[in-house]
Order: sequence, then structure tokens, then C-alpha cells
Amino acid sequence: MELRWPVWLGRRSARGGGLSRFRASAFQNSTLAELAWQRARHAATRWAAWGAVAGLLLGLVAFAPASWLAAALARATDQRLLLADAQGTVWSGSAQLVLTGGAGSRDAVALPGRLAWRLAPRPYGVELALRQPCCLERDLLVQLRLGLGRYQVVIPAQPQTLGQWPASWLAGLGTPFNTLQLGGTLRLTSNGMTLDSVQGRWRAVGSLDLDLLGVSSRLSTLDTLGSYRFSVRGGGSDDAATLNLDTLEGALRLSGSGQWTGSRVGFRGQASAAEGHEAALNNLLNIIGRRQGATSAISIG
Repeated sequence: MELRWPVWLGRRSARGGGLSRFRASAFQNSTLAELAWQRARHAATRWAAWGAVAGLLLGLVAFAPASWLAAALARATDQRLLLADAQGTVWSGSAQLVLTGGAGSRDAVALPGRLAWRLAPRPYGVELALRQPCCLERDLLVQLRLGLGRYQVVIPAQPQTLGQWPASWLAGLGTPFNTLQLGGTLRLTSNGMTLDSVQGRWRAVGSLDLDLLGVSSRLSTLDTLGSYRFSVRGGGSDDAATLNLDTLEGALRLSGSGQWTGSRVGFRGQASAAEGHEAALNNLLNIIGRRQGATSAISIG
């Protein structure tokens, strides 16, 4: 008896093995689906990882501790201006403002109360608002403007006094202020000042005036020595800002001038006694600078 394959099966085999092609196509389709699913899973994993990293970075920025700001200020001022006992965050916090003689110095004087700050994002960068009951009657606003390879520190012009501090605070800077033990008031005013940093070089535009009012010292028998003005003027034509010291009134006469070029200060001045006050100021003149007859030479940098 002769066995024959069904005609329909023979025709599919004659065309190249239709059953085999059908099985291979099903296998390929399942493999491609699995690969697509694996790729989608890996992509989702990567996005989840990036999202976690981004969330962590945003959290660090939003809740960065105030101690980070304190550390940055200490480095920038060579340990001469400190934010002690900093609390809160970089964006909103408070601390005690301390003047010191620098790294390794034992001299340090803190202002009464706490300095509070608030950093707010702005289109140009950030705006810093400072307030301290003892010394700032209203918010002192400072703008930090950021650009490509440069940044600016801007103190907008304000008709009122920016702030005032006890002159005794200067004793924290060490010699000679710790010996002079000054009394009186420091008052800061400005018609607007911009400090522009381009590739590490500073340039000042505008003016700042620091008045020393009703100054006294334990080294003199006089109740007050006088009142003085220390001015910073920047024209912007070059990197140097001019410094000037003038006497407004008083028995102790101070004068001098110099330049500030960002990281370097050069200043030359002199101190003398008004007529009739030589004996009362003799000891003080010996401390202020290098004695040259009736005057004392003041030299910085």
C-alpha cells in the first residue's frame, strides 16, 4: 500500500517549508518584544536614577545649612569676619557677627544680638537682605549679579544711613585697635557702589563713606578725640579705587590717602595734635604710627 502526504501539506513544503517559517517568525517576534521591554525598563531605570540625583541636588541647594555660608565668609576674609553660631540655611538664617585678627588670633569681638539674612533668587542672580537690631535700622540690600566669567556685588544708593556700629567692635581686629580701645560710632553711607570681578580682578565703581563719630580712646585723657571720614571712591577707568581719610573736627588730626586694587591696599597718612592738645595726645601718637617729631606716620601695605 502506498502512503501519500496530503496535497495541501506537500504544497507548503514545496514552497520552502511554510511550517518552519511560521515557527521562526513567531520566535523572532517574541524576541523583539522582549528586547523592547528590556530597553524600556532600562530607560525607566536611568530616568529614575537621574530623577533621584536631581532631587538630591535640589534638596542640598534648598536646605544647605547656614554653616556652609559661614565657612565661605571665613575663607573669603582670611578668618577676619565670622558668622558664629550660624543657624538656619544658606537662604534664610542668622548668626553672631564677629571681627577677629585673622587665623590664629586671640582677639575677637562680637556684635550684640544676631545678624539675620535672607537670600532671594532674582533674574540677575540673587538679592541679599541683612538685618540686625543693634546696627541696621532697616534691611540692608546687596545684589549679587552673575555673568559669564564675572560677577558683581552691588550696593544700591540709599538716602539713609546703611548702618552704624560701635567703634569698640574694631578691637576684634587686633593691633592697634585692641590697644586703642576706641569709643564712638561707625556710620556707613553710600551713593551706590559696585564691585566688579572679571577673571579674578576687582574694579570698584561708586562711593562708600565710613564716618567715625565722637571717637574716644582709653590712651587719652580727652573725652573725645574728634570725628573722621574714611572714603572709598571708584571711577571704573582702572582697577584701582582711591582711599581718603579726613578730619571732620577734633583735637586729633588725621589725614591720608591711598589705593585699593582688590586684594592689595596701599595707604599713607599722618596723625598730629591740634594746637594746645600736644601733651594730652602724646602717648596716643606714639601708638598710632611711627613717630616723626610732632606727627606720627601711618603706613599700610
